Amino acid sequence: MRIGRPRFSDRLKRRVLGLSAAALVLPLAAGIAGTAVAGAAPVAHRAPAGGFEEVMVPSSMGPIKVQIQWASRGGDAALYLLDGLRARNDRNAWSFETNALDQFRNDNVTLVMPVGGESSFYSDWISPSNFNGQDGTYKWETFLTKELPDYLETRGVSRSNNGILGLSMGGSAALTLAAYHRDQFKFAASLSGYLNISAPGMREAIRVAMLDAGRYNVDAMWGPPWSKAWLRNDPFVFAPKLKGLSMYVSAASGLPGQYDRPSSAIDYYNTANGMALEALSLANTRAFQVRLGTLGIPATYNFPATGVHSWRYWQDELGNARGQILDALNAR
Repeated sequence: MRIGRPRFSDRLKRRVLGLSAAALVLPLAAGIAGTAVAGAAPVAHRAPAGGFEEVMVPSSMGPIKVQIQWASRGGDAALYLLDGLRARNDRNAWSFETNALDQFRNDNVTLVMPVGGESSFYSDWISPSNFNGQDGTYKWETFLTKELPDYLETRGVSRSNNGILGLSMGGSAALTLAAYHRDQFKFAASLSGYLNISAPGMREAIRVAMLDAGRYNVDAMWGPPWSKAWLRNDPFVFAPKLKGLSMYVSAASGLPGQYDRPSSAIDYYNTANGMALEALSLANTRAFQVRLGTLGIPATYNFPATGVHSWRYWQDELGNARGQILDALNAR
């Protein structure tokens, strides 16, 4: 039997069925496509122009809060501000212990203030601290040099036009992160940092300090004192990697100054403690200065005649470094 062309009525039925199927499929496909787009991170070409925001940024450590003051004119430069050894989990102390936000409010640079990291040295640790039952392993270097820049890039912040500044623990970490991530940072500053941690007694002092600040086991950070990880994180040792970097380095004398007015027993204790910590930082910083000098690497130094290890002095030093920061990041 010869098969002929389908009759017109058959062809019409098939077309109607095809259109009906398409009508069912298209809304489903549209729904799937809409979900994918909604889940994607928005990519902005410019950062917001001014304003303050708190965001939660995904990381291997879980969501990390980051406080952000956006560049006043939507520029792509950013300054990371690192906290000290007793970093809190609710706010970065630069946001409330100092007037950092006011200092840079009219400048074309975004302030990036990560929250947390007590006793971390903002480093990638080997394992969780077993002394205090830490849930996960600190991975702060990964966060600050990969995960956080990934997020900031979606908000218009450059991956390569950044500065980093910290005090005490954060000062040492700022130089470490800048040294190993030169493609990210054009400026680094250490305020009262510990920049010669291979000096006699320093590793033991760090161990004691971290036990006092959260009962952290320093061996979970860089391993035993003879581990190469200690050398990797010692600014005195990796100093050659800092060549060509714009740097601001300071430490005060440890003598009480204009902001020290103890009136109670706890005030006197805190002042004495601040004096000792600052004197130790000064010895470290002076040694680091000599090291850079022998290598022919320039930096801006400031050694105030008075001042202890406390926030009002670091606020002043941030103000002293501000012009150099803006110039290095072309953010005036």
